[in-house]
Amino acid sequence: MANPKTKSLHSLGGEGDPESYESRWIFQEDEYPSEIEDFDAADLRHQPMFDSEDEDNGEHRLVRTGPRIDSFDVEALEVPGAQRNDYEDVSVGKGILLAFQTLGVVFGDVGTSPLYTFSVMFRKAPINGNEDILGALSLVLYTLILIPLLKYVLVVLWANDDGEGGTFALYSLICRNAKVSLLPNQLRSDARISGFRLKVPSPELERSLKIKERLENSLTLKKILLLLVLAGISMVIANGVVTPAMSVLSSVNGLKVGVDAIKQDEVVMISVACLIVLFSVQKYGTSKVGLVVVPALFIWFCSLAGIGIYNLVKYDSSVLRAFNPIHIYYFFARNSTKAWYSLGGCILCATGSEAMFADLCYFPVRSVQLTFVFLVLPCLLLGYLGQAAYLMENHADAGNAFYSSVPSGAFWPTFLIANIAALIASRAMTTATFSCIKQSAALGCFPRLKIVHTSRKFMGQIYIPVINWFLLTVSLVFVCTISSLDEIGNAYGIAELGVMMMTTILVTLVMLLIWQIHIIVVLIFAVVFLGLELTFFSSVLWSVTDGSWIILVFAVLMFFIMFVWNYGSKLKYETEVKQKLSMDLMRELGCNLGTIRAPGIGLLYNELVKGIPGIFGHFLTTLPAIHSMIILVSIKYVPVPMVPQSERFLFRRVCQRSYHIFRCIARYGYKDVRKENHQTFEQLLMESLEKFIRREAQERSLESDGDDDSDSEDEYSGSRVLIAPNGSVYSLGVPLLADFIDTNIPIPNLEASTSEDANPESPKPPVLDAEQSLERELSFIRKAKESGVVYLLGHGDIRARKDSWFIKKLIINYFYSFLRKNCRRGITNLSVPHSHLMQVGMTYMV
Repeated sequence: MANPKTKSLHSLGGEGDPESYESRWIFQEDEYPSEIEDFDAADLRHQPMFDSEDEDNGEHRLVRTGPRIDSFDVEALEVPGAQRNDYEDVSVGKGILLAFQTLGVVFGDVGTSPLYTFSVMFRKAPINGNEDILGALSLVLYTLILIPLLKYVLVVLWANDDGEGGTFALYSLICRNAKVSLLPNQLRSDARISGFRLKVPSPELERSLKIKERLENSLTLKKILLLLVLAGISMVIANGVVTPAMSVLSSVNGLKVGVDAIKQDEVVMISVACLIVLFSVQKYGTSKVGLVVVPALFIWFCSLAGIGIYNLVKYDSSVLRAFNPIHIYYFFARNSTKAWYSLGGCILCATGSEAMFADLCYFPVRSVQLTFVFLVLPCLLLGYLGQAAYLMENHADAGNAFYSSVPSGAFWPTFLIANIAALIASRAMTTATFSCIKQSAALGCFPRLKIVHTSRKFMGQIYIPVINWFLLTVSLVFVCTISSLDEIGNAYGIAELGVMMMTTILVTLVMLLIWQIHIIVVLIFAVVFLGLELTFFSSVLWSVTDGSWIILVFAVLMFFIMFVWNYGSKLKYETEVKQKLSMDLMRELGCNLGTIRAPGIGLLYNELVKGIPGIFGHFLTTLPAIHSMIILVSIKYVPVPMVPQSERFLFRRVCQRSYHIFRCIARYGYKDVRKENHQTFEQLLMESLEKFIRREAQERSLESDGDDDSDSEDEYSGSRVLIAPNGSVYSLGVPLLADFIDTNIPIPNLEASTSEDANPESPKPPVLDAEQSLERELSFIRKAKESGVVYLLGHGDIRARKDSWFIKKLIINYFYSFLRKNCRRGITNLSVPHSHLMQVGMTYMV
């Protein structure tokens, strides 16, 4: 690159403007012109440009990108001053407190597994001797060490998306680093900063780039990845059904030990009552019951450890030999097929591992790891060792191993705390299901539903009424029709292993694509854990005919709903892109758009992020008048957890200034809370629009300054970039906007302008003209705002063409249409009065 020349510019912003700078600027050749052709997301430093039918043209225009701070940089946590995770760099004392608090939210599910693991295992493989107990115990111990500890705590938790966990967070992380989303609404501003942080060339980096290119260029691989994600989400939702059923039924089942006369039907009825109470209090959120949850879980884990130590001392401490994995071999050698069946019960000791990852959003990774390693895992190991020690002398009690091993004096307190722990575990999994569904809906893979935020402090704590009562209904049906712990345990294993396998595949892709780990390490991870999970999965599938097939049917139903919604949304968006209005038509209509421009602002909502939506033409042909200012608003969810408020709105002009048409993209992350009312939204929108217009005027003024020096800097008159010390970038080339005269608004200070025009050598007239033009436009916007804001809603619907395949007609005309009519409309979040709404319907044939 040639040595750049420098030029000082001072105070481009207004007086008192925090965006003003007094520093040196550098002219530099534009090596990456494509990076400045689209929106930039930095602190409302937006790119003004004309909307056109071909928006990706190579024409150079004046661009200011500002400091390169965007949500995608925030994800990398490399930008000073950017929004960071709330729990970053906490003190030691705060970290210990957070670690203690994780008990009530993260570890409830995995902590209740001792209630049922051995009971299910020994029903599938009855005890024939003490060696069988040692073999089963060894299986449980190493399953706990391999899956929850090595896989999830030490590896998977680090694959979070800026603190967010779960299957869809993994998919979002992959989408941000490679363009694999099937919905064609990506902008370069969304992905430009999300590229790999290229540092030192390496074989891992080259491999990552090749995988990225292969994923982006292969439609088949994109579809396979999406199907895997949808399958994982469907299993998470299935977990939300089976976890409460299994946890509550197994805890209440202890009554059979404490009360001899109680029957199974009575146990089922008590479980049904507990489930109804559980789902009824779900709306109060985690924070409101936190004072009870954390101490209860702490007492539960201490109880597990205490009972385990008591049984080890009283019965048989030789069970510690189970840490030798040779006993697993002996177990399979003696029992062969029955031992393989028992794997379906063994995997239950690791249930809750996925909930641990999905609920990560509440706490930092270190706190979760410390709690698991130093409290949860030791207590679980002692609990299983104690049960095995008791069973060494009491083979007949294997059917209800946990409650039978509890000392008689501590039975009822343990029963009480076990039921509380079971309810907490169920609550944690239900909360994880809500979070997963919200993420899916935000990224276009689940119908929009009403979401209630149960905490002002923690945005991740949500409640979805429809899903809550739906899960309750299915759980009740599940408990009443399948009351056997063996069958429910088998269904539990199916749902849990389905999610685990999807997580293994996605984390493997993250290792290759983002972490850029050595291929040998990646292969070891994939082969060991995917092979282990497939082995367990083969065991639970073998027993699927005993009633656990119901959970598979439920998961398939959820998968079908998500697939239909994603498929229909994709077809609808693609059709709207094809039918958008051309700029030639807009120019022919003129600045009045072929109709009367009435005072006021019209906010036209549409999903398009580029071009003028076809529904706008429908408004023009339907209405006798259109508002004097039109803003095409697109609510877009980007694959990041949260978008800072300063980066929320992106603006650009559509057509010439006399048209008074703007495009606005309101960007939200999949964890963002959309709780603004319409007045707040309008205020933020108008403030951002004024900022955009002022910044546009500054850019035009800067462009004029650059033209004054063109004679002395001819060698830089080609494709050039002006770079500020703070990282702001200006591209100098073809003028941004053509000169225009707005005849609708009178020009103030006409005498002063005329007198100044008489002096051609005066350098001030262009500046005054620019200032007058800016003030006229701002005055026009304020007057339009005072006249009122109307929300123009275009309800675009799709129907399959008559010559389409029968299956496509069935999916689009019936299933997708049903989902769309019964889902929540996006405008509902703004609580707009009906007097401010204007709706026009339009049907697209696909």
